[in-house]
Amino acid sequence: MDGVRKRYGEKHALDGLDLRVRRGTVHGVLGPNGAGKTTAVRIMATLLRADGGRVVVAGHDVRVDPAGVRRRIGLLGQHAALDEELGGRQNLEMFGRLHHLGARRAGARADELLARFGLEDTGRKAVKQYSGGMRRRLDLAASLITDPEVLFLDEPTTGLDPRGRAEVWASVRSLVGTGTSVLLTTQYLEEADQLADRISVVDGGRVIADGTADELKAKVGGDRVEVTLRDIAELPHAARLLGADAEVDEARGTVSAPAPDRMAALTGAVRALEGAGIAAQDVAVRRPTLDEVFLHLTKEGEA
Repeated sequence: MDGVRKRYGEKHALDGLDLRVRRGTVHGVLGPNGAGKTTAVRIMATLLRADGGRVVVAGHDVRVDPAGVRRRIGLLGQHAALDEELGGRQNLEMFGRLHHLGARRAGARADELLARFGLEDTGRKAVKQYSGGMRRRLDLAASLITDPEVLFLDEPTTGLDPRGRAEVWASVRSLVGTGTSVLLTTQYLEEADQLADRISVVDGGRVIADGTADELKAKVGGDRVEVTLRDIAELPHAARLLGADAEVDEARGTVSAPAPDRMAALTGAVRALEGAGIAAQDVAVRRPTLDEVFLHLTKEGEA
């Protein structure tokens, strides 16, 4: 995508969005509700026309050759596109026939996908009896019925419990290595961290940062040693022991400091606290989270 714009009345859903996805990778598009993620996917999937800019998917321009794009993509939207009364195999066969696979090939492809996503024992059960995670796995299978070059996953785990989310994550990971390029939109920072090879952070219809999870985390600083004290009255003393760059969080009862050498920082903090007779409830070295990255980046954008 190059400089893509989309406007609804006075609202700019996309405001010059640029996006590059490497072949055979999972690329995460991360942002809050209203950031423009779904609009971008709908444009790339030829379901919506951009007001400006250029979009090429699998080598085909969505404006010049939308049919060529559709033959090469799969789409898993936010809401399941399954028939609740039919069984899992029947749903997949139906999608296969709609894609003109023919009865025999549609049946064979349905069996392949049911086995691939661990649903072979549920093929005859009506979808309305499936758990949330099973439905999304079946929906994911349906989006792969034509073995697409590019797969769009638009917030695939919205509304799922942790078990269902983990099931979908495992299914997405199984796609890696098959050559399929996956574009994953999500507002769950952990999801992007778990699945994406590269992440674009979107806010206000524009990409405000791009990189691997580690590269984005480096934007808010490196590793830090964090000490949780039993007595918050000792926080100032502990901060002096950890050095001039130490930061105190009285609400959490913690003090933290940069840890360029993880093990040295950890052992040094433990020894310093023990030598001063300060009782620690917990001592750990942690890296910034994507939550912190996102808050940091969006705060910068508001400045």
